[in-house]
Amino acid sequence: MNLSELKSLLSDHSARLFRISLPDGNPVPLSFHVTEVGRVWKTFLDCGGTLRESVTCQLQVWVGQDYDHRIETGKMAAILEKAKAYLPDEGIPVEIEYEDRVISQYTITDHELSDDAVILKLAHKHTECLAPELCGLPPLDRLPAIGGKSSCCGPAGCC
Repeated sequence: MNLSELKSLLSDHSARLFRISLPDGNPVPLSFHVTEVGRVWKTFLDCGGTLRESVTCQLQVWVGQDYDHRIETGKMAAILEKAKAYLPDEGIPVEIEYEDRVISQYTITDHELSDDAVILKLAHKHTECLAPELCGLPPLDRLPAIGGKSSCCGPAGCC
């Protein structure tokens, strides 16, 4: 889900509660806080020597000791509106960062509407080889290259 889709979903259902469902179907505890809204801009060199960039909106979710805390979709929409100055591209994907024994990052794959809530459905975020042609794998077209393409690994394959 991208930022524009999330903002639209929240504003269309502003009186409902805001909920998050983990990939295993378990909910993030109802008393969670959104402690950060960030633009994560990553510039990196893949194993094939190609310079790449990715930009995401990352929502950090935290569960504290105040078990009566609840967040509504209208409040979440207002939080995202405050972040508009540094999240001008609403086409960027939104990810959720959440700690349940370890800090994990999740993508938002879908949503569900219940009688009183908007529930974001999360999926695990995975690593992958971005130079599959050097490894003999099928090609991927996920992240665009920055500049020209040259391999740091050489013709022998992956680093």
